[in-house]
Order: sequence, then C-alpha cells, then structure tokens
Amino acid sequence: MSRLKFDHMGLLVADMTEGREFLESTFGLDRWTQVFEDPGIGVFVQFGRTADGPCYELISPLGEASPVSTALKRGINILNHVAYLTNDLDRDADMLQQKGSMMAGPAKPAVAYGGARVQFWVTAQRLMVELIEAPGHEHAYTVNG
Repeated sequence: MSRLKFDHMGLLVADMTEGREFLESTFGLDRWTQVFEDPGIGVFVQFGRTADGPCYELISPLGEASPVSTALKRGINILNHVAYLTNDLDRDADMLQQKGSMMAGPAKPAVAYGGARVQFWVTAQRLMVELIEAPGHEHAYTVNG
C-alpha cells in the first residue's frame, strides 16, 4: 500500500488571474488559497478546488529565469505534474529512484507548504511527480461568493 497521499495537479499558466477565471468558469472551482510568491523556486502558486473535487495548483513564472518560463513559451508540459504528500521525502525519493525515476533537481523548501521540502522527479513513464514532505498538510481555502 502506498504511503503517499495525493495532494494536487500542477498547471502552468502565464497569468494567474486568467488561469483562475478559466478554472472557475469551466470546472466550477470556487475555493482558493492565497497566492504564494516563492523566490526560492522561482514561481507564484495558488491552489483551488471545489467542495468535493481535486485540487489544482496554478503555477506562473516569477520572472524570466523561472523554471516554468520555457515550458510556457514552448506550450509544453502545461499539465505539469501530480503531487503527493509524504512523511519521509528521502525514503520515497529513494523508492522512485529504484523504480527508474530521475531527479529533476534537489529538494527545496516551499513557501506554500510552510518551508517543507519539495522535490520533483520524472518517472520512467515520463510523468513528473512532486514529493512534498508535509504529512497531513491542508491548504487554507476561501470560498468565493
């Protein structure tokens, strides 16, 4: 049985407001967290969902050097990743590596998770996975009118 808990799907957007409006009008998302500015990772992020639906993370670049700028310019990897909470990032990173996954970069603290470490991996099937060392984390949403 997996020790990982699904947290969100990450979507790249050039403009946070336009991305939010699209998800609201198309899929009915009506709960949003604050927008987090994360200079350590080089992105702005915001999480949204419906009362019973999955969580989406909107990701937009924090400047031209952002790791998501190139993907947005090329129109690739827009559905960027799936993310899982873990209570032991090192253990689950090792498990992914043993299954043929490649590390996309070192673990870094993430503002949206209170400084908890996050790390991205690319599986042998070319799926990008984010591990988040924040067991039990719950996003703080505000319900739209």
